[in-house]
Amino acid sequence: MPLRSAEEYARSLRDGRSVYYRGQRVPDVTAHPVFRVAIDHAGIDFRMAEDPRWRDLAVVDGASRYFQVPRSAEDLLARSRLIEEATREGATLVVLVKEIGTDALFALTVLAARLRGEYPERVRRFFARCRDGDLALAVAQTDVKGDRALGPSEQTDPDAYLRVVERRADGIVVRGVKTHTSVSVNANELIVLPTRQMTAADADYAVAFAVPVDTPGLTLVASPYLGTAGRNEFEHPISARHKMLETATIFRDVFVPWERVFLCGEWQEAGPLARNFVEFHRFTAISYKLPLVDALAGAALVAAEMNGIERAGHVREKLAWLAGYAETLRALTHHAAERCRSVEPGIALPDPLLVNVAKLHFAQGFHTALMHVQDIAGGLLVTAPGEEDLASPEYGDTLRRAYAGAKGVTGDDRLRLMHLVSELTTNDFGGYQAVLAIHAEGSLEAERLTILREYDAERARRYAKWLAGIAS
Repeated sequence: MPLRSAEEYARSLRDGRSVYYRGQRVPDVTAHPVFRVAIDHAGIDFRMAEDPRWRDLAVVDGASRYFQVPRSAEDLLARSRLIEEATREGATLVVLVKEIGTDALFALTVLAARLRGEYPERVRRFFARCRDGDLALAVAQTDVKGDRALGPSEQTDPDAYLRVVERRADGIVVRGVKTHTSVSVNANELIVLPTRQMTAADADYAVAFAVPVDTPGLTLVASPYLGTAGRNEFEHPISARHKMLETATIFRDVFVPWERVFLCGEWQEAGPLARNFVEFHRFTAISYKLPLVDALAGAALVAAEMNGIERAGHVREKLAWLAGYAETLRALTHHAAERCRSVEPGIALPDPLLVNVAKLHFAQGFHTALMHVQDIAGGLLVTAPGEEDLASPEYGDTLRRAYAGAKGVTGDDRLRLMHLVSELTTNDFGGYQAVLAIHAEGSLEAERLTILREYDAERARRYAKWLAGIAS
């Protein structure tokens, strides 16, 4: 099948799916003023495949590069570049509608290589269907969890984790709620994965499958965050044109045919599947963070020049820190691809140690980056006049002169830059990014644990003992 256009992608979402926003059912997600912004944003994936500037990067062997199973460092570097450029086209706003889902497909492919029976063929057929149909994919992995100190089967509410409630000759029935489900409102297929290691008592919770988003019993409750429609682009240069939807994803006795079930009761495989997905997805994450850190560094550079302080010693120190922050993340991302290893069945896995070092570097430095950019930009980030004020025939010209910057910078341009910095660091978009830095793709603690697990600690111990003259 040929690649779909952005318009064809949007039309495919008119299927009667059960979606709610602020308590109201949304009969057509493509007609909703907030959702439409997200759908147009997600269309970047499809538009890039048609754009001569990006086609060689976005398309491989007639299919989207996102669906290309990486076999080498070169494949991973190309995937990383595509994710980076797509995010850059999306004005720094994270993933679109293929990146997360294909990370899940890779993890399922690794799982299928370890399992017997019908699972491998089911994964293969589903992967081919998604690739050949150029489908938009979402992943529901994070359960609501209830008491975090207890496992799935120990919860007071048995539906705190999604579980199998019935096994039938033709499939399974599942019940529960997943949270933090990105782009589900505007996806075609929803891939469901376990969120953690399981025990034998948790067998009903060890389940992975895929369903169309319009499946009966599946309800998506969209978060209202970043949900203001009709924002003007002067004050909100990013969020007026770009949005990513998140949902609480409710499964009310959803039937899944066996052909779409990829794990059911094999509790020993739940943890490895969850980790495999995260290992691929954190590489996606550090790739799509690159335009964001570039935006912060670039905005600080321009703000320093507009404010006439670019030669001040303390400002240069902050600019150098921001440049180093951005380039360290880029170097770690690329080297994680270059230091990949092959896992069955011949998939190139980005180096988990470097991926997690990169993700932790980004997360731990992000709030410092915000502080430096805000410090350089100044208080106008929260006190600047709005677009209507500059258009006022009574005082607009006065404001333009008053807010002019150094070296002939106009008041209009200086205020535009201040509003961009505000978008990145102070308003709800900036707050969204700050929370993502801490929690998206796994917690800081999960990254630290992975680093400790992957680091060659024994080599370091032997070297330290040798230096100290301690017999091993």
